[in-house]
Amino acid sequence: MSFEAGEEARALDHARARRRALLLLVLAVVCFGTLWPVSKIALRDATPIWFAAARAGLGVATSLALLAAFGRLRLPRRADLPIVISIGVLQLTSFFAFMNLGLRYVPAGRSSVLAYTTTLWLVPLALLTGERIGRLRAIGVIVGLAGVALLCNPLAIDWTSGEILGGNACLLLAALSWALAIFHARRHAWQRSPLELLPWQFLIASVLLALLAAVAEPAGGIGHYRGTLLALFYVGIVAGPLATWAATSVARALPTITTSLGFLAAPVLGMLLSTLWLGEPLTSGLLAGAALILSGLVLVALGSARG
Repeated sequence: MSFEAGEEARALDHARARRRALLLLVLAVVCFGTLWPVSKIALRDATPIWFAAARAGLGVATSLALLAAFGRLRLPRRADLPIVISIGVLQLTSFFAFMNLGLRYVPAGRSSVLAYTTTLWLVPLALLTGERIGRLRAIGVIVGLAGVALLCNPLAIDWTSGEILGGNACLLLAALSWALAIFHARRHAWQRSPLELLPWQFLIASVLLALLAAVAEPAGGIGHYRGTLLALFYVGIVAGPLATWAATSVARALPTITTSLGFLAAPVLGMLLSTLWLGEPLTSGLLAGAALILSGLVLVALGSARG
């Protein structure tokens, strides 16, 4: 093969890989965006922690099957145990629990926006390590937090309702939990790939959530209605492990700024679907708050890309 033919073949392979990565990005965004209204529907019948435990349990089975099919099912190495525990406890156990507790009282569209403030919390966490965050990232955090304040001000939500205030607080705690897991993941020296560790992280989450559900929701459960079970199937199999696999593949194949900005479409899709499927109002306050939060996330992403 001539040099020119070899270069042409490599360029073609690169273009195919990029198209595949973009398709996986779309898949992940659709899965993560639909997760919110689907979970909201399920929580009409299921209790929050039991639903989270069932979702994690399905995640274990699906991720084990997925890795076995790829021939990549392996036990984690000792050096990876800290990240297995960290993500299992923070990104899965805490995020799932806080997400569902918040969704029980907060509209799905608003929930999707508040939970995606994760990137904002990474900036002050970076300050703890002495990292210089730069002007653009600092402005992004200020703009994003202004959006959070707009969504949570007394004119936007009923501050006399402990359930509503608690629900919004749970969603922000879910975002913080995820941010702490990402903060650790970025500094961990991975021995196995994130995908190969996924079933063991789900296993930790399923055990912890089942124990928590038994204590906090002794009379709870996931219900028996067809819609709830279908929602659990979708959330636990499609929008969980499969979407995580897609997101992991995308992160390796596309530039960080592309993936960071691409995933911002997920909360936008969550808002739109919540309006179309659930009839939730798309108010001017929600749109303004969401616009500020998403603008802040864009600025943080751009600032991170500049180093």
